[in-house]
Amino acid sequence: MTLCTPARTTNRPRIQRPHSPPEGPRRRFRLAGADLSASVAVFLIALPLSLGIALATGAPLQSGLVAAAVGGLVAGRVGGSPLQVSGPAAGLTVVTAELIQRYGWRTTCAITVLAGLSQLALSALRVARSALAVSPAIVHGMLAGIGVTIALAQLHIVLGGTPQSSAVDNVLGLPAQLAHAHPAALTISALTVAVLLCWSRLPGRAGRLARKVPAALVAVAGATALATFAGLAVPRVDLPSWSSHALPGLPEGPVLGIAAGVLTITLVTSVQSLLSAVAVDKLVASRADRGRGVPRSDLDRELAGQGAANVISGALGGLPVAGVAVRSVANVSAGAVSRASTMLHGLWIVLAALLLVPVLDLIPLAALAALVMVVGIQMVSITHIRTVTRHREVVVYVVTLTGVVLVGILEGVALGIAVAIAVALHRLARTRITREERDGRQLLHVRGQLTFLAVPRLSRALHQLPQGSDVVVELDGSFMDHAAYETLSDWTAGHLAHGGTVETTGPSGIRIAEPAPVTASAAHPCCRPWTPWHNHQCGEQPPETPETTGTTGTTGTTGANANGATGTEAGRTTGLHLASGIGKFQRNTAPLVRDELARLAREGQRPSQLFLTCADSRLVTSMITSSGPGDLFTVRNVGNLVPLPGEESGDDSVAAAIEYAVEVLRVSSITVCGHSGCGAMQALLNGSPDDPPTPLRRWLRHGRPSLERMASRRHAWARISGRLPADAVEQLCLTNVVQQLEHLRAYEPVARRLAEGTLSLHGVYFHVGEAQAYLLSGTDEVHSYDDVFTQVMPTDHQVAPANHHVMPTGRLAGAARAS
Repeated sequence: MTLCTPARTTNRPRIQRPHSPPEGPRRRFRLAGADLSASVAVFLIALPLSLGIALATGAPLQSGLVAAAVGGLVAGRVGGSPLQVSGPAAGLTVVTAELIQRYGWRTTCAITVLAGLSQLALSALRVARSALAVSPAIVHGMLAGIGVTIALAQLHIVLGGTPQSSAVDNVLGLPAQLAHAHPAALTISALTVAVLLCWSRLPGRAGRLARKVPAALVAVAGATALATFAGLAVPRVDLPSWSSHALPGLPEGPVLGIAAGVLTITLVTSVQSLLSAVAVDKLVASRADRGRGVPRSDLDRELAGQGAANVISGALGGLPVAGVAVRSVANVSAGAVSRASTMLHGLWIVLAALLLVPVLDLIPLAALAALVMVVGIQMVSITHIRTVTRHREVVVYVVTLTGVVLVGILEGVALGIAVAIAVALHRLARTRITREERDGRQLLHVRGQLTFLAVPRLSRALHQLPQGSDVVVELDGSFMDHAAYETLSDWTAGHLAHGGTVETTGPSGIRIAEPAPVTASAAHPCCRPWTPWHNHQCGEQPPETPETTGTTGTTGTTGANANGATGTEAGRTTGLHLASGIGKFQRNTAPLVRDELARLAREGQRPSQLFLTCADSRLVTSMITSSGPGDLFTVRNVGNLVPLPGEESGDDSVAAAIEYAVEVLRVSSITVCGHSGCGAMQALLNGSPDDPPTPLRRWLRHGRPSLERMASRRHAWARISGRLPADAVEQLCLTNVVQQLEHLRAYEPVARRLAEGTLSLHGVYFHVGEAQAYLLSGTDEVHSYDDVFTQVMPTDHQVAPANHHVMPTGRLAGAARAS
């Protein structure tokens, strides 16, 4: 059963049912060259790091290769962050080493499997975003503490010794280890560290070419060559036969201890992976290509992918798996565009583990220890320290770091959370209230949040102000609870009653408007917070006249409008609404935008975008794009259509606007915005060649290519956030956006600017009923078989601070940032 059944036989293209899969050939697997080169770069970094982390934990060296391969193949395929690379992470080194010492390797593998199952359960509960509620100071402190612990342990191996069981013991045993340092191991380690630190600083063109080879690979390869050709007697990698590789066994040990181990691995791997996925999204968005074609991370799916990887890694005798920042950054920087790069890197790990065992056995353990030691030191990030200092969270950072080093990861994180809560409560309760006299006025300055805890001090300060004086209350905070509001309101009413004046301002001196008291004469039933936004004129009603009341004097024949008003009444009411709206603009809005408009009048318009959308009254471009004067060069027509060059037949308005925007205004992007429930698309679906050639029908002929594209077997139907459209009208609305982008490319100025790389095209679909914008993925290739409109989430951009009054201009309201 089709949704649209024609009333008569026409020559329109046949429309399939909206929930039927598109007909046509299946897409073949295509591997981008950027993914292949990126996978090789990530493999060269992951191989030595995986062996080094396995060495640092005391696990079989093969377990690091197993975890790297599973992280690439399983987490890369199932996870929700396409460009994140998973594998054995340095952040899990301390946890895994402690579990191996307590319960043995086989039980540790079983704990890894149980942790993976826990992650799958958490993913099913869709709580992934809850992990992002953890204070960054706690996460950075945890990673720094793990880095310090790793560095102290590996320093003993660098010196030719054996690490102790705890960070404190490693510090206490360091003097004796320095006194008995092994010269050969120290030489190998020094060479490794020197290459790691200096490789990225090689100067000149030769240095730029050399830096394409990962520093970790060069450092380990150089140390191996030195140890081999110089004949140094140092311990080396010893990969046993895969036939003797240890697999997990049933957990043996106290139930509470094993449960604590499962909980620790679950929390550390989950938080690290999710934070890394968010960071990868930011890196992708900052690339030169803006991450076109790369979907944003699905955190719940990413958590499920990490859980599946941990289950399989533990079952195969591998280390715990998590998203790794170092490898993910390398993957993004190398230009990867899909999850194929991550999966290929896992395949290269498998081939290396099977075919390069004789080469891997030549690597000195001191080189791997030096590599991991440098990674541990780098985990104590100066950038993170500056960030927490700027946000006054150094105490939380230091407590978490110290707790992780001295007590353990789980205990250190718990201490950090407790201190973070205490700091938040202190800030909430700390409110500074000062009073001064300036220019004959009393200035009361309130710094901090106004809660019930500050009400006694606020009340005392307010009642110390002289009666009948002019008072300015400056609120320098972002929150006021009900108790504080009542206190301030009651005092204001009393002060005004005694002849004084009160002005309440925000942190930058902007006056905070207070609602006028509602009296019996001024009250109006429509003035309520829940008043619908539909031709609302608060408190302003047309005067009652004989023409409007209909009591006397109504003569002539006047048509009634939809509300029952006559044509005369409707005209007068509309005129009153229009005049009232203009008056409100002059009173309220004009003073705020006068300076900006004066600047635009002097300098001329310099919009960043040509925004082509439908004439539908429900589509408010400034609202859905958060734009202001001078931001958008807007063209509106019925159906947001772009006629092909040469087919305008007398109406060159759209072509002229495109030429002017691209050639004269030099806009940097063009956006075609369609919307749900488009009447033009409905008319296009229901039209027929036999219809009379009215102006509307003549204009809608420019939309027939969209109708043909929707019915074509060469093009798959556009999807909206992964789902098929609700009906044929919505499908045509989506297809029309894609088709009009293709029409834009036929214009010579547009094609030239696209070839120069100075212009980009965007497709947007606005669902009116949901008040939700969707951005077309991959608009650089409109012939793609995967035209997907992805949802622009509210969390895609930061919330402006409380004292931020000017909205950012020149951007597509989150859509450009989300791309």
